[in-house]
Amino acid sequence: MAKTKHRFNNCESLNRLIDEYFERSKNDTGKNAEPVTLTGLAIFLGFTSKEVFDQYEQIVKYKESLMRARFRIMAYYESRLHFPSPSGAIFALKSMGWDEKVKDTRSGAKPQSLTVKVIETGPKPASAEKEVAL
Repeated sequence: MAKTKHRFNNCESLNRLIDEYFERSKNDTGKNAEPVTLTGLAIFLGFTSKEVFDQYEQIVKYKESLMRARFRIMAYYESRLHFPSPSGAIFALKSMGWDEKVKDTRSGAKPQSLTVKVIETGPKPASAEKEVAL
């Protein structure tokens, strides 16, 4: 693993820094004044690249804290879906692994098909304008 000069020595100090990052992004009313981002969090924690951040997220003692922080950022972007023009939030969520496709979690499930039968009712449509009676 690449060396990094992060700002924490244990889980407790990591959790304090994560909370501090989210608190710093809020204004006096408690609303987010500055958007929280995964890159912003990584920089605040002292990481030098996304790859190193991802590697630390796989270390057992830091995994839960970093995954929870990532989840908090996803929650922020998810809340942005309710604003006009949520395309930036959609892009961010997709880059964090969200998928708009519905996945079938049933094991061995075969794709289902839908049969549509068209039933003609009423008068037959005119094939030419001269057939239309007014």
